[in-house]
Amino acid sequence: MKLAHLLTLLVFFGSLAKASSKPNVLFLAIDDLNDWIGCLGGHPQVKTPNLDKLAARGTLFTNAHCQAPVCNPSRTSVMLGLRPSTTGIYSLQPSFKTVPKYANHVTIPKAFNLNGYATSTLGKIYHGSFLPKGEFDKTGSRAKLPNRFPKKKFVDTPQNHRLVDWGIWPPKDSDQLDYHTAEWAVGELSKKPKDPFFMAVGFFRPHVPLYASQKWFDLYPEESLVLPHIRRDDRQDTPRFSWYIHWKLPEPRLKFLDQNKQLKNKVRSYLASVSFVDAQVGRVLDALEASGLEDNTIVACWSDHGYHLGEKEITGKNTLWDPSTRVPMMFAGPGIAKGARCGRPAELLDLYPTLAELCQLKSVPKEIEGLSLVPQLKDAKAPRTRPAITSHGPGNDSVRTETHRYIRYADGSEELYDMRKDPHEFKNLSADPKTKKLRKKLASYFPKSPAKPVKGSRSRLIERKEDGSVYWENTLIKKDAKIPEYE
Repeated sequence: MKLAHLLTLLVFFGSLAKASSKPNVLFLAIDDLNDWIGCLGGHPQVKTPNLDKLAARGTLFTNAHCQAPVCNPSRTSVMLGLRPSTTGIYSLQPSFKTVPKYANHVTIPKAFNLNGYATSTLGKIYHGSFLPKGEFDKTGSRAKLPNRFPKKKFVDTPQNHRLVDWGIWPPKDSDQLDYHTAEWAVGELSKKPKDPFFMAVGFFRPHVPLYASQKWFDLYPEESLVLPHIRRDDRQDTPRFSWYIHWKLPEPRLKFLDQNKQLKNKVRSYLASVSFVDAQVGRVLDALEASGLEDNTIVACWSDHGYHLGEKEITGKNTLWDPSTRVPMMFAGPGIAKGARCGRPAELLDLYPTLAELCQLKSVPKEIEGLSLVPQLKDAKAPRTRPAITSHGPGNDSVRTETHRYIRYADGSEELYDMRKDPHEFKNLSADPKTKKLRKKLASYFPKSPAKPVKGSRSRLIERKEDGSVYWENTLIKKDAKIPEYE
């Protein structure tokens, strides 16, 4: 009896210790992924079984938005917990580590490290090669792949940018960096990493070039492919400044795709890339399940911004409309409601305080600007106190509520859309006097005194000077200049 009693106590206290231990975190970042995943319904034919399974296992935010529609400021905002309008980091350069005020800021991985977590990473978490030394305990080795690019581009785009291309490539999935990033994560999880752990896994696709092997293209037969909702005159009621914020993108305009009969090919390539990266996410999630650590691991999955496939007459990002700002964001794991969908406005900025609360982190910077999503993770109908705000350069801001999107550019021009009646943002209502009260209310959420671009800012930077002149990537845009590849 004594032995039996002892065994009972051991089991009890063992389970208690397990239940009270800090949860692990699997932090999954995907580049340039818009709402074209099955559970968000952005495209009727997309096949993303693994992301859909993850969403069903947790809570999906159906109205989540990025802080900036560009990689570096978006990811910096996520990792620092601060808005671009606060940091002044609006463009592809520089790294926040070059900005004295933020060089020693406690980022998400640093916060977990300070709280006793073993941290590791591989892939695109920060922008490009901006992974600062000492951010993680362990960093995987990037694979060296000779077949990442074909000898010649498949599509001769106007600016002939090396990365702006699409088509069936490479021959094998194993010739993609994302495959090896997943392989690394699978290997780390199979070792059952030190408990508790924070593992950040960053996938590059569907970022350009839109390359995927043949089997992913086979999922989307060209003859039956559904194209996105596009109006060829969609910019007639948008201000000229709406062009300035993506003045000379390397991605081509809709006009080029139409003239060269490339729209269907690019849409197909994007869908194939999405399905490929979904498969890599699936490999990591399967490894987590096989490790036996799933029940005590929080999975946070997100994309840094969306991507246009012809909507609003452009391709790429760098806009303040839904195709560019709306992102997948989902959580699964202990303490998170299963099979829930939350339509409240949410921001990528909320990732930091949400994970901090779920994992009971201390030493979190008081100045982080996101709001914890824990109330919505427990009850998807729980209210939110503010909308989602996206900025692209100082003075260019968008507010997204459950019902409307309001945009105001640096020159004071505006756009307003009723997202319930007009989800594709076809009709700009800002000129309607009846919307004045609503516009004033939504404008109250804009950053009051946006920071100027930090030293070293360049690439994808739009700035309006005090004299009214407008500069794209530090080059003056003349008032009578023709819109590139449009007029």
